[in-house]
Amino acid sequence: MSINELFKALSDENRRRILDLLRNGELTAGEIANHFDISKPGISQHLSVLKNADLVYAFKKGQYVYYSLNSTVFQDVMKWIIQFNSKGEN
Repeated sequence: MSINELFKALSDENRRRILDLLRNGELTAGEIANHFDISKPGISQHLSVLKNADLVYAFKKGQYVYYSLNSTVFQDVMKWIIQFNSKGEN
């Protein structure tokens, strides 16, 4: 994951809404799409960006692909922000 990919992924409101949905647990792409007025290919594109930024995991169960949050990345971002902020205090 690059920090640029991360911020690109977070820059879109729909992707942030997807992350909010996944805070409650894993969902299929179809379940995610039900919350949006966007085509399923559009949702798939957003999920791809989130996966490329390592913000979500995708795993197959039967015929469905489920998505869940990768909380490790959020912890890494918080460390980065804290380190960035602490450099200004020196």
